[in-house]
Amino acid sequence: MAELDLQEQEQVDALKAWWKDNGKWVVGVVVVALLAFAGTQFWKKHQASQADDAAKLYVEVMKQVSTNDAKRIGDAADALASKFGSSAYAPRAQLLAAQASIQAKDLPHAKAQLFWVIEHANEVALQDAARLKLASVLLDEKKYDEALKQLDAAHPESFTGLYSDLKGDVLSAMGKVAEARVAYQLALDKTDAKSMYRNLIQLKLDGLGAAK
Repeated sequence: MAELDLQEQEQVDALKAWWKDNGKWVVGVVVVALLAFAGTQFWKKHQASQADDAAKLYVEVMKQVSTNDAKRIGDAADALASKFGSSAYAPRAQLLAAQASIQAKDLPHAKAQLFWVIEHANEVALQDAARLKLASVLLDEKKYDEALKQLDAAHPESFTGLYSDLKGDVLSAMGKVAEARVAYQLALDKTDAKSMYRNLIQLKLDGLGAAK
């Protein structure tokens, strides 16, 4: 790969600045949005076979999400977890609460909520979504080794692109350029060719410069 010219380097520098401020929202935010939608559909489809009180508490969590008040969302999610922690609703509520905590810059609370999902969710997809978001928070805190530990955990093939991309971010932040390049390339290979997300991965890969 040829060295970047001045204009390309300016684009990469601008991307890095944007990613520093907004990257943690990119990783997993679509997943959480889909989970919120899926949770609503799940409630409609399975309310007859689920504990009525748990369903009602989940609806309350969804109602609080619209307030964008992290404490109110967290309190509603905690109430659900404390009474119906084994239900399918509880980890979904905690993921939504964690996203609100991240937006409120309450990272300690967000980490606790994400750890809860990893430890208690009965669905692998929910655990992986939580682990991915937790690694992003740890990266933001510059706890690189802890972030890599989360990203090295086993996960479904469908998550490999996101995991590898975030791993590239962590390795790049650690100054491990060669390893970051490998991670970004894997992310690129595992991301759908039609996805616009590939452009972001490619820009980060190009920003590392030519392999030596």
